[in-house]
Amino acid sequence: MQEKILILDFGSQYTQLIARRVRELNVYCEIHPYNKIPDLGSDIKGFIFSGSPHSVREEQAPDVDFKAIQERFPLLGVCYGAQMIAQKSGGNVMPSKIREYGRANLNFVKHEDPLLAAVSPDSQVWMSHGDTISEVPENFEIIASTESVRVAAFHVKGTRTYGIQFHPEVTHSVDGKHLLYNFLVNICGCSQNWTPDSFIDSTIASLKQTIGTSDKVILGLSGGVDSTVAAVLLHKAIGANLHCIFVDNGLLRRNEFEEVLESYQHMGLNVKGVDAKQKFYDALSGLSDPEKKRKAIGKVFVDVFDEASHSIEDAKWLGQGTIYPDVIESVSVKGPSATIKSHHNVGGLPDYMKLKVVEPLNTLFKDEVRRVGKTLGIDPKLLGRHPFPGPGLAIRILGEVTPEKVAILQEADAIYINNLKTSGWYDKVWQAGVIFLPVQSVGVMGDERTYENVVCLRAVESVDGMTADWSHLPYELLAKTSNEIINQVKGVNRVVYDISSKPPATIEWE
Repeated sequence: MQEKILILDFGSQYTQLIARRVRELNVYCEIHPYNKIPDLGSDIKGFIFSGSPHSVREEQAPDVDFKAIQERFPLLGVCYGAQMIAQKSGGNVMPSKIREYGRANLNFVKHEDPLLAAVSPDSQVWMSHGDTISEVPENFEIIASTESVRVAAFHVKGTRTYGIQFHPEVTHSVDGKHLLYNFLVNICGCSQNWTPDSFIDSTIASLKQTIGTSDKVILGLSGGVDSTVAAVLLHKAIGANLHCIFVDNGLLRRNEFEEVLESYQHMGLNVKGVDAKQKFYDALSGLSDPEKKRKAIGKVFVDVFDEASHSIEDAKWLGQGTIYPDVIESVSVKGPSATIKSHHNVGGLPDYMKLKVVEPLNTLFKDEVRRVGKTLGIDPKLLGRHPFPGPGLAIRILGEVTPEKVAILQEADAIYINNLKTSGWYDKVWQAGVIFLPVQSVGVMGDERTYENVVCLRAVESVDGMTADWSHLPYELLAKTSNEIINQVKGVNRVVYDISSKPPATIEWE
């Protein structure tokens, strides 16, 4: 049984970063909305309560009855989580007289406490709060302070419950990872046995048990890291009973359909190519809203797979390369209305489709998928490919999608990606692509006035796509790319560069 830490999400932008840090310590964890706590089995080793954009003093503040959790499990409250524990235990939380955002230094640390063992006496931490714990109950012990925050950390005596006002998950908290190690190992007793090897072994065993020996699985390949790793895991579990389908939806990069099919030839996978371009173009005709485009693409994907499943006898499963960020972004702590964007491979299948869904990677972050792929021996060229959105170029064309716009975008994108590769920048950025803007601008080519399309270059640096900074590409590279696109791609007379980070922007424009 895989031991796990449960992280209850109260809406903080840092929640997923907490999970990343826990997993870096080889401890498996899951994020759940605070109002959707799963059954508490014997595999759970402890809880972490996240921060929140809300104040515990609000009338409708996110709330959870933590007493039952506190009695059975170690508990660490971070920022809002700490304030909620203190207030519900009889303490007092008030607006800060001096708001503390950014770097601060501890000026008192109780090193005898197991949470703070080996934490530096003046350790730098990262604060981000407008409220502060002004009073703590008698059974609370203050174990760390800063100059302006008396209750920077506390321990509830007689329990394994802790609260910290700062954020250990961000790199600015210098001893943050060590503090999390102390909580996970010293307090929760985690064995740190969650590794790519253990994931592969347990996943293959689980797939064999779930799918059986005779059921067949259809899996949609995209040429990307996620679907490739999912396919290899399924192939190791069920062999020839895996039937891979690569759909040409007309929204791929230039020549990608042929190149991807060729790359899979030597991997031992049973792969069939399906040309469904026109079906996708027809479904997208007249649609400009990004959510409607995503849902239209998702529906056609389902229809194509449903049709393909009829030609494969005993096909009972649909394999998908869904990863954990897809799941998290599609499940909000405040319900579906707060969802950032829908994912075409999240949310199940329509009733008329008889295939059950299997998602071997839906607990992994992107960099974890790559590590698993490396352990599986997958070609580094495949593992090193940039993430590419499931809806493809449809969400890089703002507004209505037409075959003409796709052709223009494919040519511009091919120039951009080729320049990134030849300049050595492709492997330095996390994700790059060209966006087709719903804008036309005046230009001059030769002696003639033009009124043509504008495209935007996008390149970001990231670890897992949860946060991202725009890449500082050399001016020479940008100039060369812009010049080649304008000269070689008919219909484009202006190129711009996106210098937005995530948050507040997202990596893709739609």
